Amino acid sequence: MELVAASEDVRDLSESTEDDRFSFHKKLLDSLFDGVYFVDTERKITYWNQGAENLTGYSASESVGRSCYENFLAHVDGKGCALCTGGCPLSKTIEDGQRREADVFLRHKLGHRVPVCVRVAPIKSKSGKILGAVEVFSDVTAKEQTERRVRELETIAFLDPLTSLPNRRHTELRVKQAVEEWEQFGRAFGLLMLDIDHFKQVNDVYGHDAGDAVLKAVSGTLAKTLRQTDIVGRWGGEEFLGLLPDVSAGQLHYLAERCRALVENSRAMVENKPLSVTISIGATLFEKGDSAESAIKRADRLMYLSKSRGRNQTAIG
Repeated sequence: MELVAASEDVRDLSESTEDDRFSFHKKLLDSLFDGVYFVDTERKITYWNQGAENLTGYSASESVGRSCYENFLAHVDGKGCALCTGGCPLSKTIEDGQRREADVFLRHKLGHRVPVCVRVAPIKSKSGKILGAVEVFSDVTAKEQTERRVRELETIAFLDPLTSLPNRRHTELRVKQAVEEWEQFGRAFGLLMLDIDHFKQVNDVYGHDAGDAVLKAVSGTLAKTLRQTDIVGRWGGEEFLGLLPDVSAGQLHYLAERCRALVENSRAMVENKPLSVTISIGATLFEKGDSAESAIKRADRLMYLSKSRGRNQTAIG
């Protein structure tokens, strides 16, 4: 029976028998896409609607009379922890009378997992005594798929696929945000422009696969050398840009030199043979009147100064 048709019967409820009213409410609940079931205080299922049959694969005749703690739906949370035998929202609501909502996964009769949002409310007598609870659950598969796709698109939009570092677009955005913090609150930021020395020779002599291996080795070293609050992104080609908050000139120079020394002592494996490279670094602090573009250009100019001085060193200014 359609919901619209069911709603037309409301006019007649005041004159109907108890059986008629039960039939009406059953038709109303069965018209919902959501699953609905009632349990008593022992968590024994007393009602199971058509939506619950559709979402779980279990018919009302297979479900009514069973206890949810028998774990036939095998509810688990996002970490895979079983809920039916411990941490059950229904059980907690029966104990304290509080409404609850949670995102969980039930096991369909055919064996696959279905992500659902469950909402639990107590069933009370007129005197307020808890007689059981009702659970309404909705399939959130589409929501899960949408959120996963959004995460995938964010990864494509902001991460460099080779090194898994933030890409130029994301790194430049973070530098612009940092400039705003510097202007409004005076928070100190440093920039490091890092370039792999003689990278073209690596590609020419050993091939582009070797070049990719070097980029991965250098990016991995830089990501683990800087502090957790620092950001290092792939700026383009063999260049990387580091954004370092809350640093003094001395700290900036120390961190730059640490990056340089650890990259020099790292190795990329090329055809089972170790290959080492060095980097040249330009380091600068944000200055009054800086824009993201001016600060990056200054770091870039200092990096080329390092190269002109013989490479494998840091120029700070």
